[in-house]
Amino acid sequence: MENPTKIPFDDMTDREQIKYVVKIGIRILVVLLVILSVWMSFEIIGAGERGVVLRLGAVDRVMNEGFNFKIPFVERVKTLDVKTQKEEVEASSASKDLQTVTAVIALNYHLSPEQTGKLWQSVGADYKERIIDPAIQEAVKAATAKFTAEELITKRPEVKDVIKTVLRERLAIEFIVVDEVSIVNFDFSASFNSAIEAKVTAEQNALAAKNKLEQVKYEAEQRVTQAKGEAEAIKIQAQAIQSQGGAEYVNLKAVEKWNGTLPVYMLGDSTPLINIK
Repeated sequence: MENPTKIPFDDMTDREQIKYVVKIGIRILVVLLVILSVWMSFEIIGAGERGVVLRLGAVDRVMNEGFNFKIPFVERVKTLDVKTQKEEVEASSASKDLQTVTAVIALNYHLSPEQTGKLWQSVGADYKERIIDPAIQEAVKAATAKFTAEELITKRPEVKDVIKTVLRERLAIEFIVVDEVSIVNFDFSASFNSAIEAKVTAEQNALAAKNKLEQVKYEAEQRVTQAKGEAEAIKIQAQAIQSQGGAEYVNLKAVEKWNGTLPVYMLGDSTPLINIK
């Protein structure tokens, strides 16, 4: 049986040309679909990420890092970052003594890698706006209500611990793990800031006055100690004089200081200090 002779395209009838073009087009389309299917059968998940596989819109499984397979045209993959992330939120609340407080809180957190599928089912991709930000607001209000405005400043580590505890409990329900919480800033009303400044100034002035009083007391004690020392020295000297002959010792000292000239006038019982025998 002889092979039919291939007819050149230009020698074909219009009908034959159309059939030929359609046939070539179908072949090209099939090849493209095969290539596309193969390409869509693979998914690469980066380091620190997880892939939530959606099969016809429903969560089917979670892909780990690396090279993964999926069913093309049936399964889609949503990638979630499970590395530590930072969210900084400003929150307003009231202290225990009803002072208005504005706090800036920085939260370091990460998504639970094993629970990303459940997180997607319950929240989706908007977990920051829908879960984290409201949780920070709630935690700040719960913490500041337990402390006065002044204690929020003086007991900052304790306030931070309360906020951290509330956030851990609140976010764990949504499969979000709290790594660390930082209080970036506390701000109060202008009147409260002025009152705090005045109080600090008064305390500083009182401390300065106390230090000055302590200095005066110290100097007075020094003078008393010095006077006692001088009195003790005089007492010891007097005792030494007494032990060395009393009046004779005084006469000896007078002779040592005499310049040899006798007084011209003597009144009453005045006599030279020198006892000449």
